[in-house]
Amino acid sequence: MYGNSQDDRSAFRTEGIKYAGSKLRLLPYIVDTIRSLPVRSVLDGFSGTTRVSQALAQAGYDVTANDISEWSEVFGNCYLVSTKPDSFYQPYIDELNSLDGYDGWFTEHYGGSSSDGKKPFRIHNTRKLDAVRDRIDEYGLGPVDKSVLLTSLILAMDSVDNTLGHYASYLSGWSARSFNTMKLRLPERFSIATRNRVLKGDVYDAAREYHDLAYFDPPYGSNNEKMPPSRVRYASYYHIWKTIVLNDRPAVFGRSGRREDTHDSAASSVFEEYRKNGDGKFIAMQAIDRLIAETDARYILLSYSSGGRATKEELYDIINSHGHLISAREIDYRKNVMSGLSWTNEWLNDTVVSHKEYLFLMEK
Repeated sequence: MYGNSQDDRSAFRTEGIKYAGSKLRLLPYIVDTIRSLPVRSVLDGFSGTTRVSQALAQAGYDVTANDISEWSEVFGNCYLVSTKPDSFYQPYIDELNSLDGYDGWFTEHYGGSSSDGKKPFRIHNTRKLDAVRDRIDEYGLGPVDKSVLLTSLILAMDSVDNTLGHYASYLSGWSARSFNTMKLRLPERFSIATRNRVLKGDVYDAAREYHDLAYFDPPYGSNNEKMPPSRVRYASYYHIWKTIVLNDRPAVFGRSGRREDTHDSAASSVFEEYRKNGDGKFIAMQAIDRLIAETDARYILLSYSSGGRATKEELYDIINSHGHLISAREIDYRKNVMSGLSWTNEWLNDTVVSHKEYLFLMEK
């Protein structure tokens, strides 16, 4: 066992935006599940806001955080790689907060006033965003240092948005927090004592490089058959963060101002392909099957949500065909407990009546 043996689960300090796939409440259970294993290096294959990666690094593991999104790479660089002291970044934060706002691209597309409805931000905050984002580019910082400032900016805008947590649609009436003025602060980084890396690319490529353990939390999809698949893509949900990172002023469409590259006709990740093949199986599940088969790791930890479109039997068949199950655990958030499951008596025959999360640990 290589991870820290501390028992204080609350010791994990992680930051992130409001996120549909957040595993914030799952963090202590993930660490508990792998703590007794002979594991030093961990791949977080779908790292998202990197909360899991942050917790694993704090627990003493060498972490590789991988995701296809630009904003995930920014978060990873900030929390897992940057090592300069806060005193290096504070002058930049202070200057950015002192800037006067102006009407720029973000204000044109995403800023609203009291008479406007269904906008993600009030205009006083998009004016500030326009000024801050342009000035960050002018600093000419390297990618890691720039990521710290961009993380600060994203967190600031996330705290004053007019949404329910994603950017595919906006509230018709202004949220209370949207009236506040966004203010940048230093991200709450932690002392890095492990060897961490951040990748932005295909999860299959990352998985082919050996790690002691791989953690996968793929987008299994919603079990709401009426939800158009294009609308539950993470690229659609969080298009604004990509635009803030790139500052590329893309062509946008629709009432929510989505980027053209998130259009319904745009290619999506195979893990977000919720159609069935000719055999009646979800294409996304075939992708997970292939991923586990090609992963070069002794252990694989899979997360699954009871709201997913995948069937329990499919997951069991996939795990059983590539190794053996060490443990299956159910987390009931209402009771705040984790319990073990047996496939035959509980898991395969269970009827879900509330939202639960599951952790499946297998050895290849």
